[in-house]
Amino acid sequence: MEIEIIELEASSLEFGGPGTYTDPKRGLKEAGPFDMRFGAAQLKEIRIGFVGPLDMNLKAKQWIKLCKSPIETTMKNFAQYPDFDGFEKIYRCEVACNDIWCYDIDNDLLQSALQFKDDTERFEAVLQLYDDGIRRIADLENNRPNIIICSIPKSVMDSCHHVEKKLTKEEKKAFKKMSGVNKITQQLSLFEILTEETDEDLLYRDFRRALKAKAILARIPIQIGNDRLFLDNQADNQDAATRAWNFSVALYYKAGGIPWRLKANSLDTCFVGLTFHHVKTNQKSIVKSCLAQAFSSDGEGFALRGGDIAYDPDKSKMAHLSEDQSFELGVKIIDEYSYRTGLNPVRIVIHKTSFFNDDEERGFRRAFSSTAKVELINLMPTSFRMLKLSAYPVNRGTLCVVNKAAAYLFTTGFIKELGTYPGPHIPRPVEIRSNDELNYRTVAQDIMGLARMNWNTASITGGQPVTISFSRQVGGILSELNVKNIDTIPTSFRYYI
Repeated sequence: MEIEIIELEASSLEFGGPGTYTDPKRGLKEAGPFDMRFGAAQLKEIRIGFVGPLDMNLKAKQWIKLCKSPIETTMKNFAQYPDFDGFEKIYRCEVACNDIWCYDIDNDLLQSALQFKDDTERFEAVLQLYDDGIRRIADLENNRPNIIICSIPKSVMDSCHHVEKKLTKEEKKAFKKMSGVNKITQQLSLFEILTEETDEDLLYRDFRRALKAKAILARIPIQIGNDRLFLDNQADNQDAATRAWNFSVALYYKAGGIPWRLKANSLDTCFVGLTFHHVKTNQKSIVKSCLAQAFSSDGEGFALRGGDIAYDPDKSKMAHLSEDQSFELGVKIIDEYSYRTGLNPVRIVIHKTSFFNDDEERGFRRAFSSTAKVELINLMPTSFRMLKLSAYPVNRGTLCVVNKAAAYLFTTGFIKELGTYPGPHIPRPVEIRSNDELNYRTVAQDIMGLARMNWNTASITGGQPVTISFSRQVGGILSELNVKNIDTIPTSFRYYI
């Protein structure tokens, strides 16, 4: 057995100034956000709106005020948890708040909505109050904010965190007639039912995802906040400096900025994550909805929805697109990439957590026939493990190639820059597979770089590549968007994270 062990260098990130950095926090401190390189294109001001009960909006405003000033860390590992220098100093961008961008949800109306005994009715009533506020602010045509902070009190999250819809007697009867099952459980996750006489409803809904879907329809990004963000000494929350770092990166990106990007190479590359989201409704048993999450070389991300695959219990649990669905999705990817960058990609890399079957491969290669280089790559979970003679596990970025035919990449592990392993469990690698001949080092370096492109956090410790890691969150939001022409909704990741 031939075993080759390669330790990859930490991925280089580009920021506003010259040089590259491996730590997002250090890069932002010393060089500013990447879009400073574009001069006039850089954000000069971020206008922030607020939607929530009066007391929560006041907490949000106080948090914004705190983030404008330096915040000292209280953590011992200064390399991992540095001081926060203040938003305007780090991002070279001012933060503006105005009463016209603030919508206080009437507390009496909120309390009345929370009193509904029916879970779905309560969920919808509270969601509508927030949607009213978002739309009121979004309708300010000439003077609207870049982003809205939706402040959610604990009472709302406790009562409306998620809802599972109960089937009606008619739906149960239809299920019983179709399936021949005598005993019907109340748990909707087990139902398989088709009915043409009722509106199609999701059986499981999450408040955060539903709220982001409402904001997408209003075409304005939101940041959800609660006491764990705004206040110190909450259960399990991070120190204020760490919270400010993570919050500020998300705020800057959602407002239209680009915090950093991977070090540019000679090829304009489109990285795509292909995943399937299981959607349960009262009309479709289980719909496996295909999601494509794509990222340009500049780092801009966009989400596209592909075709739905009906659940078939007689077939493999792995979902696959037809050749035509793969072709249509591939064309969408090319079109969206070209629209955003002004160029067609020279290289397309698709990551998928299951095998590409023959139909998918034919469809994608047909769609990408004019692209110089196409790589269809499987990133598979594995039971493979490695140990080293040390108090710490293997280094993050360790690549193990066995017989030049199998490759295992550790996307988590000991981090040299931090001098520690911040994870709670033994690192588990992903196996890299493909029908193509691959340069495993190049593929692995791409994956490690994409793990740094999560603009929802300033952490250096990203694990999965963003092509895969956002799939569940995006899928839940897209399933909430019950619109006839889903192609008309915004695709930018600013709306989804």
